[in-house]
Amino acid sequence: MSFRPAKMPFHFVSCMELRESLGKRAQDIQRLLEIIEEVPADSIYYHTHSYYLRHPYTQELYPNDFATWVVRHAQDRVLGERLGVVDPFDFDDIEAVRAELVGIIGDHLDRARAPVSSRGSEPFEFIRSHVIEVDLYIEVATLQEFRDELSHVEIGAVYNHLCEARMRKRRPSGDFADWLSSDAGLGLSELGAQTVKVARIGLSLEDMRARIVNLCDQALKATG
Repeated sequence: MSFRPAKMPFHFVSCMELRESLGKRAQDIQRLLEIIEEVPADSIYYHTHSYYLRHPYTQELYPNDFATWVVRHAQDRVLGERLGVVDPFDFDDIEAVRAELVGIIGDHLDRARAPVSSRGSEPFEFIRSHVIEVDLYIEVATLQEFRDELSHVEIGAVYNHLCEARMRKRRPSGDFADWLSSDAGLGLSELGAQTVKVARIGLSLEDMRARIVNLCDQALKATG
């Protein structure tokens, strides 16, 4: 068995992030909740999904900015751990992520025996991101070519095709899985389905890259 070339090649596109301060800061958890409820969706995206782009090589203990600040500066480890298990890839859109964060923080404040009003050692500053695509002028048409390019392409491309594609471009499976499984791509539905599952909490972008490359290696090896 051998894999056919794709009818439509895969085009690698990287991205870069421009950051904009919103001028909104939270000194305590109550104010953090209030601002989360009102900031633009791009800010929620920056503090959750974009965290992976800013930490591509190692997955931090608390994989979003809210959880990290709550633990390090507001000194509330219980809330930090609850926020730290929020997997942004489990949600279909940013508003659903916002609603989950609001629900967790609100519930935590409601359950507190005393008002949670301790000021953080540093304020939480809300940022929003603007992502600009950068064409790499790299096209591949076979699984081997895809595997080889993915193994070393710049990390911004991995983020663009896994994270940006799913949340901002509303392609729920991500670009890699779509191309691997589609008729216009390689038509490898099983490999595409396995690739969809890679973007999950607990993995850095480099880990995600390595797992997809490994899936490609397994598929190529199975062909003999």
